[in-house]
This record gives sequence, C-alpha cells and structure tokens, in this order.
Amino acid sequence: MNQPNPTTPGTPPRVGDLLVERGMITPDQLSKALDYQRASDGRKLLGDVLVELDFVTHEQVMESVADSYGLPFAKVDTSLIDPSLTRVLDIEYCRKNGVVPMFLIEGRLTVAIGDPSNVFIAEEISRLTGHQVQLVVATLDDIHTVISSMREVSEDVFDLGDDVNSFDVDDVSIVEEHSIDMANMEGDHSPAIKLVNFMMYSAVRESASDIHIEPDDGDLRIRFRVDGRLYEKFSPPYKLLPSIVSRIKIMASLDISERRVPQDGAITIRIDKRQIDLRVSTMPGKFGEKVVMRIVDQKNAVSNLAKLGFDPDMLQHLRDLINQPNGVVLVTGPTGSGKSTTLYGALAEINREDINISTVEDPVEYNLHGINQFQTHDKAGFTFSKALRSLLRQDPDVVMLGEIRDQETAKIATQAALTGHLVLSTLHTNDAPSAVTRLINIGVEPYLVAAALRGVLAQRLVRRVCIACAEPAKPDERDKRVIDQLALQGHKIEKMVKGRGCKKCRNTGYAGRLGLYELFIPDAICMDAVNKGASLQEIRNLATQGSIYITLQQDAVAKVNQGITTLQEVSKVVAI
Repeated sequence: MNQPNPTTPGTPPRVGDLLVERGMITPDQLSKALDYQRASDGRKLLGDVLVELDFVTHEQVMESVADSYGLPFAKVDTSLIDPSLTRVLDIEYCRKNGVVPMFLIEGRLTVAIGDPSNVFIAEEISRLTGHQVQLVVATLDDIHTVISSMREVSEDVFDLGDDVNSFDVDDVSIVEEHSIDMANMEGDHSPAIKLVNFMMYSAVRESASDIHIEPDDGDLRIRFRVDGRLYEKFSPPYKLLPSIVSRIKIMASLDISERRVPQDGAITIRIDKRQIDLRVSTMPGKFGEKVVMRIVDQKNAVSNLAKLGFDPDMLQHLRDLINQPNGVVLVTGPTGSGKSTTLYGALAEINREDINISTVEDPVEYNLHGINQFQTHDKAGFTFSKALRSLLRQDPDVVMLGEIRDQETAKIATQAALTGHLVLSTLHTNDAPSAVTRLINIGVEPYLVAAALRGVLAQRLVRRVCIACAEPAKPDERDKRVIDQLALQGHKIEKMVKGRGCKKCRNTGYAGRLGLYELFIPDAICMDAVNKGASLQEIRNLATQGSIYITLQQDAVAKVNQGITTLQEVSKVVAI
C-alpha cells in the first residue's frame, strides 16, 4: 500500500458534514449535536458529542476523518501489533502522542495515529526511527489499549528456553511471499516470531504430522503429533497467543482481524533446502483461537507400495487389482489411517508414459510427477462430482478421487468404471466388505456395484517397535487374555517384541508407523449375491468361502509375530 499524500495544514475537515455526506447521520441529528455542543460552551469536540448522543460510533467518526485526510482507517488491537517494535519507538513517546507502531516491513514502519491533523507526526517519527513511515488512523481508545498491552509485554521476560533463544530464524524461510511478507520483517527476532519459526523447524525435524496450538484459561500449550500420538512440546506464556496466531495467519494469507469464525489456509516454507507445505486451520474457542497445522513433507511421499508394510502375498493381489483395465478399487478406513498415502503409492506404481492418470483431491497433499492433479473448490462450485464429470472428458485411463462423498459422485465413478476407466477412491467404513453396502446405501444400484467393484482395501495405522531398543518381551496379564481370545479364533501368537525406550524413540519404545491391512477381492458368486441384495453378514460369510479375503486380524497377528509391532498397539485399532 502506497503512502497517500498527507493533507496540507489548513482548516480541519468538518466532521459533521463528512458524516452527513456519508449518510451516517441526518442533517437533523447534526443540528441537534451542534446545539448540544454550544450548550456545553464548545468545550466538547463535535465527534465526541455525536458519539455521546449515540448517533454514531467512535470508529465511524475516525473513519470519516481518515478519509478526509487521504489516510486508511484501521481497527487496531494487540493481534495486529509486533511487540518487539517497542525497541523502535519508545512506549512513552507513543502514549504522549497517541500513536502506536504496528509492523515494520522492508524498512517501512506502519504507525497508527489518533489525530491525523498533526501533519508533522510522520516526519518526526521517521527522524526518530530512521524508517520511512506509513500512517493509518485509529481511535485513541484502541491506541491506548494497545499501548498498555505493549507495556506489559515489553516488561515481561519471555523464557522460551535456550533452544528457542539461540535459534536462527533464517533456518525457516517462506517460499511464497504474501501481501505482507513476514520473512522480510525486521522484527523477525521478536519472541513470538522466533517461537513460530522454531516450532515449525522442530516439527519437521521430529517428523511430526501436526502442530496443535491450544489456549486454555491463562495457559498456552503447543503439542506435536508424532507417530499418531500427541505430546506437549512447548508451554509459552499465554500473552504470546495473539502474536503467534497473527504471525501464522499472515504467513497463511488469512484475515488477521477476523477471530470469530474458522479459517483455513496454507503456508509453504523451506527448511534444510527442501520445501514443506503446511495446511493451517484456525478455530475460535473460549480462551482464544486454536490453530492446527498439518505438515506435508514431500520427503515422505511414497514412491511404491512395498514401503507401506504389505505382506508379500497381499501386495501381489493389490498390484493385480490396480493393474486392471477398468473397475472401482476402494481404500477404506477412518480419518488419518493413511488411505491417501496408499492411493499415492498405487498411482506411483502404475504411472507410465503411455497412460493418462488424473486425480481430484481436497486438498492435493503431494505432488506426483507425470500425473494430472486437480483440487476441488466447493465455494466456487468445483465439487468432486463436477470435477469428475469434467475429468471424464479429458480422456483419462485412470482416475483417482480423494473421496466418494455423495450419491452423484458415487454414480459417476461407477459409470466411469463401467465405460473403461480404472477408478481409485476412498470411503469411510470399518472393514472392507462394508464398502459394498456403503455404496448401496449412498444410492448406487446393487447391480452397478456388482458389475463395477473390483476390490476393497481396509487399513489402520499402528506404531512400529523402535529398532534401536527392541527386545524380546513376555506377555503380561492383559496380553495373555488377548492371546487366549485370539487362540479361540484360530490365531497363534508365537513371538513378542517390545521397545525398551531410548533417546531415538523419546523413550516411547516406538519409532515410525506402518499399516495393518484387510483385502477383499470378491468372486463371481459373492458379486451375484450383492446383485440380489445380500446383507452385509451374508457378504462377509461368502467372502470367506471363495473370494480373496485377508482380514485385519490376520495381518495384525502376522506383524506381531514378526516383531514389527505389539499386541497393545494392534488391540487399539483391531477388534479382538
């Protein structure tokens, strides 16, 4: 934003006339206010009189005055202010002159003022600070409130720990510059900004999947999700919350003045010479805004299915499925079970120069070279169903849908499979056979499901035993009960391993995650039963007779016996 030319000294603008011209007050209200002002011997400003009579607000008065001076008006609060600027412009000077520095970007200092008639204030502040000054107008009440807050912040000692205090903020850089580029801020060494950069840096280094910033009653905690489990990483002063949230919002191109509704955005940063994407979600709460950032590291993109922990026989069956010329192949499971990762691995395996692969996702999580990826935009009307309908006119061989959410998308996907396309997608079901009845419940005719469905993979994620501290384990009482229950179902636990706990795994005994899988490839008899309206239980019974059906329970037992994971882990996600 360019600095407007300040109004030259002269007769101050007539506030009353400005408000009448803007339609904020009527001529009659202005006349009453002038009479009231004269009755008070003219000691009160007309703007104050209009506010006192409840004809307008302070903000409306100052907005009109700002416009007359060719200056922008701003609703100023602590979330918009960089507290480190108390080193640039003294607080006592701010209080005395009714000004407050907001932020410093590329040598230009933005300052909010309460009296725009002081046309020499910009020159004076520029001389004091050595920076070019850009003025905005705010109410004096807001300015004094912010000054009080800045005084408290400047007098507080933020002990963020030696790691944060010694951290070089240049280790984290923003790849995509936004309208306000925080990467070039000269206040980058303020506590909040340093903490945010260090937080992102640490999360990437620790292979965290999410960062949670959670305010409570006077407290603030920052947690990382690593291997599916949350643990507290920092507990900074609660006073830093507005600055932390504002820093993240600006990086994500969100509205920093809007704190009443949820917002979603994205940040692209560079750490250790590689690009990291962060999906940002804010949610207003009782004690302030909670922020969650999902970390998408291209380094973790799966290049093939073999890295996901499939049993060799199951992997071969799955490869046969995804190399079919047409049909629907589904991956099911709860949120966060790695469905998208499996689909990306499948696409990477079948990606060749002679086939056209296209995806419709929300959002696009990983960039796949040689594959056409499209992101939905519901507000613009670019939904899954509309995107899929258009995509089928793009001559695809393979289509990947991020999720089948509704009847229209399900029907189009099924019809696409029946007209020569291979369609990969996800559903939310508890097991693989349930995907059949889920499609029917959505609104797809049973005969279409029977004709189009090729196979279903259900999955969960469990933690791996840490290789560095793995050791043989003896079953405790709880393990013995689980082992006995499994024995009744025909499964035998032959070996148990646990992690002792070490520095590498943060003394948890686990490092990394792998998938537990259930594969269902129905045969003709099973699909004929589906066509005739078979129930879910009937489908499950038929699946065990002639179809390929490897259950989650079978895969879990195999991986416990291999010493890859533990009974405690698999019991959390598999019904035993």
